[in-house]
Amino acid sequence: MRPMLGHIRKAGTMESVPQSQDPRAEHRRLYPRVTSFRSRRASLTPAQQLAMDTGWDTLGRDIPPARPVEAFPAETPGPRPGATVASPVPDTQPDRTFPAPSHPLDAAAWFGREAPLVVEIGSGTGTSTWAMAQAEPDLDVVAVEVYLPGIAQLVGAVQRADLTNVRVVRGDGVAMLEDMVAPGSLTGVRVYFPDPWPKARHHKRRLLSGRMFALIADRLRVGGILHVATDHADYAEAIAETAPSEPLLRPVALPPRLADAGLPISVDRPVTKFQDKAAQVGREIHEFVWERVEEGEVP
Repeated sequence: MRPMLGHIRKAGTMESVPQSQDPRAEHRRLYPRVTSFRSRRASLTPAQQLAMDTGWDTLGRDIPPARPVEAFPAETPGPRPGATVASPVPDTQPDRTFPAPSHPLDAAAWFGREAPLVVEIGSGTGTSTWAMAQAEPDLDVVAVEVYLPGIAQLVGAVQRADLTNVRVVRGDGVAMLEDMVAPGSLTGVRVYFPDPWPKARHHKRRLLSGRMFALIADRLRVGGILHVATDHADYAEAIAETAPSEPLLRPVALPPRLADAGLPISVDRPVTKFQDKAAQVGREIHEFVWERVEEGEVP
């Protein structure tokens, strides 16, 4: 059977590429490494389609082609369906060095200005993204997401609010950090409510591994901030146990009023529908904030 022709928008153009009728095969083509998410096909509403048609060329771009799978440690394929946005970084790599970005992002050219840069991995429908960007006009924010309706909803919100400091990358958040972000270039990284992979046999798929903390620390500038939130108690415990192994990240004690934290990026998140549902069933929200420190400085 001949493959269907699908369309992938790339750098302002539409390219026809072979696309399998099997969504699993298409996922393997786009993401040759094991991921914490599965690509989900979903239709856009007319309003979402209009937002993409009118805004994507300016506000968005697709992740660059993945590095060859041979460049990474062997992993077991077959992620479960879920809604996270990045492939886990294995802890088996022997050192903390990372290859230079293969497609470095020129943020100044994309945003049209020089400004502190924040990356949000897993923006979902973008409720926190656009609200925090609106409150911090001096920061530029790149949201990374794979779910197309969520991306379209964020693009539409950015257009309606007439925000100029938000851009969107569609693809794997780990690949974005590895292939598009230069070391020491970020003022902040946000990871809100990543997939907790609650079953023990799936814990290796969790995004926030020791290797991921090392990658984020490498991409943050000195004084930069990593902000993580989760409503899953076991995942929060694992994060609290894993993060101290990264010598370049120092935990930050937050004041009662988050607006008074005095950090280079805000950690005062809006309450989303997802968070409100968690609160209704009694799940505590766990917040973690770390600051990037100098090499050799005691965290």
